[in-house]
Amino acid sequence: MYCNHRAEHATPPTRSSYPLDGSSPGHKWIKSLTNDRAGQFTGGRWSSLNLSSVLYTERIDDKKYVELSVWSAPGRSKPTFEEAMRNKFKPAKKGDHFGPSWTNHWWKVKLHVPTAWTKYERVQFEFDPSCEAMIFDVHGTPLQGITGGWGGERRVEHIIPPAAVKAGIYEIVIESSCNGLFGVGDSIEPPNNNRWFGLWTADIVVPNMEAWRLMLDYNTLRQLSDNLPGNSPTQNHALVLQNKIMNTFRNDDPSTIAQCRKIAEEILGEGWESKGADIYDKNVDALIYGIGYCHIDTAWLWPYSVTQQKVARSWTTQVDLMNRYPEHRFTCSSAQQFKWLEQLYPAGFKAVKDKVLAGKFHPVGGAWVEHDGNMPSGEALIRQNLLGQRYFQSRFGVRCVTAWLPDSFGLSGALPQIFRLCGMKARNFFTQKLSWNNVNVFPHTTFNWTGIDGTQVLCHMTPVDTYNAQATFGDVRRGITNHKNLESSNTALLVFGNGDGGGGPLPNMLDSLRRIRAAANQTPDVPVVHMGTSVEDFYADIERDTNYGETLPTWHGELYLEFHRGTYTSHGSIKRGNRKSEILLREVEYVATMASLHGKDYEYPYDRINECWEKVCLNQFHDVLPGSAIGMVYEDAEKLYGEVARDGKQLFKEAVSAYMGNLIPIASVMEEQLALSNGKLVAFNTVHHARREVVEIPLKGPSATRLRKEVVQISKDGTRAYALMDGDDNAGGLLQAKGLSILAMQKGDDEFILTNSNISMTIKGGRITSLYDMILQRELLIKGMTGGLVIFDDRPNYWDAWDVEIFHLETREPLSFSKVTLAESGPVRAALRAELKLPKSTVKVTISLDATPATFQPNSRSLIRFDAEVDWHERHRFLKFELPLNIRAHDAYYETQFGHVSRPTHKNTTWDAAKFEVCCHKYCDISEFGYGVAFLNDCKYGASADGQFMRLSLLRAATAPDAEQDQGKHEFSWAVLPHATHFMQSDVPIAAQFFNSPLHVMYAPESGPLRLALPTVHKSPFSVEGAPNVVLETVKRGEDDTKKKLTRVVLRIFEAYGGHASATLRVASHLSIDRAYTTNLLEEKISALETSTHEATGDTLIKLDLHAFQILTVRLTISKVEMPS
Repeated sequence: MYCNHRAEHATPPTRSSYPLDGSSPGHKWIKSLTNDRAGQFTGGRWSSLNLSSVLYTERIDDKKYVELSVWSAPGRSKPTFEEAMRNKFKPAKKGDHFGPSWTNHWWKVKLHVPTAWTKYERVQFEFDPSCEAMIFDVHGTPLQGITGGWGGERRVEHIIPPAAVKAGIYEIVIESSCNGLFGVGDSIEPPNNNRWFGLWTADIVVPNMEAWRLMLDYNTLRQLSDNLPGNSPTQNHALVLQNKIMNTFRNDDPSTIAQCRKIAEEILGEGWESKGADIYDKNVDALIYGIGYCHIDTAWLWPYSVTQQKVARSWTTQVDLMNRYPEHRFTCSSAQQFKWLEQLYPAGFKAVKDKVLAGKFHPVGGAWVEHDGNMPSGEALIRQNLLGQRYFQSRFGVRCVTAWLPDSFGLSGALPQIFRLCGMKARNFFTQKLSWNNVNVFPHTTFNWTGIDGTQVLCHMTPVDTYNAQATFGDVRRGITNHKNLESSNTALLVFGNGDGGGGPLPNMLDSLRRIRAAANQTPDVPVVHMGTSVEDFYADIERDTNYGETLPTWHGELYLEFHRGTYTSHGSIKRGNRKSEILLREVEYVATMASLHGKDYEYPYDRINECWEKVCLNQFHDVLPGSAIGMVYEDAEKLYGEVARDGKQLFKEAVSAYMGNLIPIASVMEEQLALSNGKLVAFNTVHHARREVVEIPLKGPSATRLRKEVVQISKDGTRAYALMDGDDNAGGLLQAKGLSILAMQKGDDEFILTNSNISMTIKGGRITSLYDMILQRELLIKGMTGGLVIFDDRPNYWDAWDVEIFHLETREPLSFSKVTLAESGPVRAALRAELKLPKSTVKVTISLDATPATFQPNSRSLIRFDAEVDWHERHRFLKFELPLNIRAHDAYYETQFGHVSRPTHKNTTWDAAKFEVCCHKYCDISEFGYGVAFLNDCKYGASADGQFMRLSLLRAATAPDAEQDQGKHEFSWAVLPHATHFMQSDVPIAAQFFNSPLHVMYAPESGPLRLALPTVHKSPFSVEGAPNVVLETVKRGEDDTKKKLTRVVLRIFEAYGGHASATLRVASHLSIDRAYTTNLLEEKISALETSTHEATGDTLIKLDLHAFQILTVRLTISKVEMPS
């Protein structure tokens, strides 16, 4: 009698015919019990009897065979191999502990391999320091990474070369670092900076390779039975074979291992293993494309310095695997990480470069880092790709053709155009994060993503729902079963390998995929997975199958992530550093370009500017700029922003001196306590629009008396003055102080009113009770409602620094200023000082109204400015500013890169309701026909329009992963700008640009090498005319001008409102234009532009046609610069 569960090690007799005798009780399979049993073939309570008991043949660890010595680097220092080797090492042993967190320890290892072990297929050294480590040869060449511990990412084995086994001696050096794959904390909690790690394993081991292969066979069968539909033939067959293997295996009979492996061939195919990498028959159409990947967060639960080590460990491990698995292809992004490897591990970089050139190691993405997809400015997104693509081209001779942002928290609708203009000729984009949506399920897998300007890219959002797939059959099958549009494209990308903290694919993953493909070669129930190709091959296959996207669905506009909405506000100081750095570098490039054209002996400082951009781009990584990293990361980030500010200001100062002569910044006058001679107060306008503004001038030190003569208003306490800077046509040039006096009034006792000829605001009882248009005599607030600061409870379900949930809106608490005083009463500026106290915090705000309108646009209103100083010590509270506006609109407008995006103010659908907190840049706006109100800001990114309430998010107070997030002092500004038109005809974008680019106030002595009389100083030689919706954003010198000995100027121009435009680019006559081209964002020629000459002025005119939100890059080759007399 035969039974599936019988204990005897035997097989049932073979029958030759159907018997007459029916006395047997028969055979009924109880599937659930068999399935439970099959889960106990490895590990568990039967580990002394099951397959686990025979996985190793030999293991030794005593000092006779394993000699260990160690040197611990001081503090958090990270010495090079050469530096470490110069130190004195001391004896060490298994069981020793090392720490604390983030320290580095160097080991010298000398192994004595028994002579008899030459007979074994493999001998390996297992080193488990319970943390991360790197193995070097004795000459300092990195060989592979180590990931200690017992998680799925564990890799502690290092194969001893056969020649060393034969010689009996093997020496290596190991650097262990006291952090795990995910830092030193508990999940997303703040790190434990006093964690110690133990050396648990330092053994020479002989693995039973056939037993390990059987385990992989068995695991594949197990995955098939666990993931295929219940009661399907292949699912049942896989379970039957597992049971049969368990009946066959005996741990005291090595021959049964081969018998068990033979049983597995019933599904894997006879002789499948002998094919090796050829198991992937290229003549069979694949459904799943496997590509190795190692997502290394450039910083997250660990600082930048640890990432540098993670890169070296992970990538050298992949080089090792490529040498063992010919089909292995590995892709990785982030030029910054390649540069770190090149600088810190040159031997490792050479090994990687060799594999890149061999077509096995694939750079992808083209960007400097995997950046945040929402908050970087448009120009910063261009620099991410300009820096990245130029790096890959210079080091490997390749250009990335697939944009790659799998983990960014939402994606701006400006990105498709930027990708296509940055050399992404294959039009590809890969992402994944929207699978994390917590309200709606994103409806597509493979689709055309069309940006705000109409540019589209071919987007794939892997249905495996992870970029850290473990290469299991469940992962492979999910690539089909979770695919949302199989009707138009039935292939999926399997991006596999340990990630976030690095590591990448493991050997067992590659072995597992070979077995899954072997099974697919036998049965159609298993999707065909293919290895040995690239991400670009995958996208090319989609293009062929969909007639280049024609049959695919299309998604228009931004890819909004319905999750992690708190990241627009977390870590306010980092948001400030980002915005201020982006603006500073734009200004530096403009004035440096002017100096290089007009200044004597001035060379454009390419390298110094690019070094600043690299730092800014690094800090835009998708866990740094969003505020979702540990505190140590922000110490590093703040330092980088400090360096950018210092170096950028110095670059600006040098360029201004070369361009304009001996101007003295007012800030320097105050800092250095300079005494001023006769001269003029001037201001440099770096924005390419004329402006008239009131500027604040400090009055202290020996310069105070002289400066008083240049201003029109002095503060009540005499410490400050206000000058009205004006000029008839000063776009991109100098403004001079004028003594124009425009009336501004304030009245009230408990009631405070700021008013001028066009706008008025009333504060009563500490709240804003009125916002009034004086010209139209229109109240802008909803009757009976007030505006001002408001605070909410902020306790997300889990992801503290990342998330704010919709239910926080149910805890709204209006705040009232407890103290309001009159600060300034005109004639050019009226101001109030207001203060409120929270249980643990103080908020001080200066609220001011100037006599001038926001811009020169007809009917422009004045903006009301709020300058806040906050000492913030709340926890899990969310501070915002709000106004209840008497304006009805179904959508609000929010600035995004090179344009704006409209989002609903209502909650008609769950898609609408999910956008209760969104990203904006310098402005957000609600408009109806004929009127609107905008909020401007200088460093904030979170906003919302909840019905008729418009809110600007100011500060959060999460406690994980940074326990001290946002604690301390903050300075930031915002403004309210009414406008007597709909947003589409308003001056909001220009006013927002002015608000973020303050005038540079300087003093021009009458004596000295000044150039104030030159028209080139008073106005930029570049201007755009005839189209108020077209903005000249960036002026810089062309890349490689020095190398090519050319004088080229690159202008970045874009359409800002969402319509067509026919504009004229005017170039001043003193610049002789030899050639004019449009280029891509890498400054490569697209087409020639026709030029003409203005009869009266001799200026060069270039006609430009733009469509909605189009980015246009114009490169001018200048043959001659004639300085006006």
